[in-house]
Amino acid sequence: MTARPHPRPLPLGPRAAAALTLVTLIGIAAFGWPLLADGRSGLSHAQDAPWLFAALLPLLVAVVVATIADQGMDSKAVALLGVLAAVGAALRPLGAGTAGLEPMFFLMVLSGRVLGPGFGFVLGSVTMFASALLTGGVGPWMPFQMLALGWFSLGAGLLPGPARIRGRAELWMLAAYGFVGSFAYGTVMNLQGWVLLQGMGQGISFHPGDPVPANLARFLAYCLATSVGWDLGRAVLTVVLTLALGTTLLKALRRATRKAAFDVPICFDMR
Repeated sequence: MTARPHPRPLPLGPRAAAALTLVTLIGIAAFGWPLLADGRSGLSHAQDAPWLFAALLPLLVAVVVATIADQGMDSKAVALLGVLAAVGAALRPLGAGTAGLEPMFFLMVLSGRVLGPGFGFVLGSVTMFASALLTGGVGPWMPFQMLALGWFSLGAGLLPGPARIRGRAELWMLAAYGFVGSFAYGTVMNLQGWVLLQGMGQGISFHPGDPVPANLARFLAYCLATSVGWDLGRAVLTVVLTLALGTTLLKALRRATRKAAFDVPICFDMR
């Protein structure tokens, strides 16, 4: 019996896709419900964060179990997830709190590319959870950060051409995704905090109960006024680290997936 490994991102099976769809819908509702709520509803993400966290943990387990069931993998896959999450969590304190410099984002891009969208989502969420425990960043924002980083890593696993794009072209594609995704992450997290901030300028404050287009226009102005510089630091660092270390780390991650028997078709040789 011989095995021919093909180090491609793991595709989404039907069960994993269903679990990811469910957790994404819950996440969109958690981030966006204040935009649709009545002005007298008592907006507070601090109140809904524990419920979101309680729903998120079993759903993450469901994504892992569904991905393993769809792909026929074993405990080595979970072990690799744990190692990458630990490395990502250790990277965060190196830059967190300084001009948005967060080196763990480039690792999420490369890992999502190799592991695929299902495991990429779980890796991003677990990494953020572990880093919050490590840095003391536990609070009502944490489950929202877990979702946002999970989506960031998932997107890297959905990038096109896993079997054809290699070398510098792949690195530039991943760097471009990291740049855009860094701004997307910051924008999504701004939505979580913006609805709680009152008393800012008339043009950037959230007005509960106002029409959604009007509030979204104020939200865009708020992002431009408060977070573009922070998100730019994260985006530039992600691009620099991806281009500088991407080739080496992609090879290492793909070698690890081969040893873990990810996506390996088995051929029987009867000679």
